[in-house]
Amino acid sequence: MVISKNDKEVLRETAKRYLEIANLPEMSIRKQQWRDLHDLKPQRPMLILSPNWLDGYLSDYQMRCEDPGMQNIEYKMMVSIKQYEQMGDDIVIEPYFRIGWQGRNMNVTGTDFGEIKIVEELAREGGIAHKSMFPVKTPDDIKRLSPRTFEVDRAPALEVQAALNDAFGDILPVLLGNYDNFDPDIGNQPFVGNMFIGVTWDVFKLIGAEAMMLWPYDHPDALQGLLAFLVDDKKRFFDYLVEQNLLASNTDNQFIGAMSYGYVSDLPQGKTEGVGLKDLWAWSESQETQMMSPDMLAEVYLPHMAELANLFGLAYYGCCERIDNKFELLTKQIHNIRCFSISGWSDVDQFTEKLGKDYVASIKPFPAYVSSPTAQWDKVKEDAARAWEAAKRNNTPVEVIFMDVYSKTVTPERASEWVRIWKETMGL
Repeated sequence: MVISKNDKEVLRETAKRYLEIANLPEMSIRKQQWRDLHDLKPQRPMLILSPNWLDGYLSDYQMRCEDPGMQNIEYKMMVSIKQYEQMGDDIVIEPYFRIGWQGRNMNVTGTDFGEIKIVEELAREGGIAHKSMFPVKTPDDIKRLSPRTFEVDRAPALEVQAALNDAFGDILPVLLGNYDNFDPDIGNQPFVGNMFIGVTWDVFKLIGAEAMMLWPYDHPDALQGLLAFLVDDKKRFFDYLVEQNLLASNTDNQFIGAMSYGYVSDLPQGKTEGVGLKDLWAWSESQETQMMSPDMLAEVYLPHMAELANLFGLAYYGCCERIDNKFELLTKQIHNIRCFSISGWSDVDQFTEKLGKDYVASIKPFPAYVSSPTAQWDKVKEDAARAWEAAKRNNTPVEVIFMDVYSKTVTPERASEWVRIWKETMGL
């Protein structure tokens, strides 16, 4: 890989500003505050808003790198810089730049499941919504599934790391480890280090939502066979990552859940060799079964999710689904949960009472109040006050995760106001 003189100059200049922020005293303070929170000894509530999905977030910034791959590196650094300058949240920038093994020309990939291929269509160019083709149409199709084989091509990844270190590594060292489940582009990898369980995610992509609801009645044995197959496949993938020494500690500013940082004292810090699953956070969730009763989730899907989640040191549970009515069922089967996602669909009063001081409440403010044509700031204030009062009443450690803001109406100014109102409500 050859980086042009122009791109090298741009990246060096950007890396210098990135490092300046990383070296600010407040970054050390924030790291400790995030760590204390996840240690269940919070100094204060923490807040984070990732602008990666704010439509046109850097529209006022002219990308200066010429190569598309280098533009992704520039973009990733500039998003973090602008987030620090604009959002007013508790972003942490580390004094290094991280890339994962997965990316354009950097693959930790598995083959398709034999004849069965997961095919998705992008709804629109530049968007994030996909349509799945659901290739498993009948229980008989499950017999056509074949176990995946895994392969890592180290050379391209190491070449990229070497080229980036040559370009700006004397300013900002480039670390290589882990992979991104969701975004394969070099540099633009917000979920590097996220150990995603994704059992019901995979089932949905194979059989679709309707079959997920009906097969527990119509084809229970076939569904259990499919789930056992997928769990075994994912176990072999995780084992492969361990055996190939591709993993690194995710106890820094890597996202270990739906945008929650990994800072915690109970897992290794900065480990890059001999990393096992017990050294890492995992993320488990099941949005795809939202319409299913808690008892059916616990009987049909949760045992398989728990089998994988319990392999890890700690777990973050949930995303957007309602889980306040599943707390006892979840904790009975998944034994290492530290953080629970509380989306707008969950009853924050009821849930924080159950969490008490033994778990972190990862509160997701209701995004519709800021995504509508006219922001409903009164509703935002009510949302913040209700959640904060419930957390205080139950002594629950709190992190506030601002996400799911995909509307063009959510400008950086509106997003930062959203953060400001929550900070003011919590006395920050």
